[in-house]
Amino acid sequence: MNYKLIDMKVFGDERGKLVSLESGSNCPFEVKRCFYIFDTKDGIARGCHANRNSEFVLIAINGSCKVKIDDGKNVETVTLNNPHKGLYLGKMMWKEMYDFSYNAILLVLASTHYDEKEYIRNYDDFLKEINK
Repeated sequence: MNYKLIDMKVFGDERGKLVSLESGSNCPFEVKRCFYIFDTKDGIARGCHANRNSEFVLIAINGSCKVKIDDGKNVETVTLNNPHKGLYLGKMMWKEMYDFSYNAILLVLASTHYDEKEYIRNYDDFLKEINK
């Protein structure tokens, strides 16, 4: 499976803590887009797609959520609940984010600008394409 957990270095003192995100250091690609997901209601899943060309790093900067990762052969679930742990997802990984805690904020860093044409939003189409 094309994913890994990334430990982010935490800097801090009596004033508080800070995590710096840097391309090529704790983010394995140049960041072209950044967005965050918040105020997700109970029972709602986000994502539910794969991307042909994009890589991602997901960080639960507040609260927690689960991420179901599927490469067409294997399925794993990762819980994100720590603001200094990132989840790297490579290209062509089906992803579903769900079970968001109250006040969860999921930060997403992407390697590409938004392009609707690179999304695969139907799971059966994903399986056909990944198994070509």
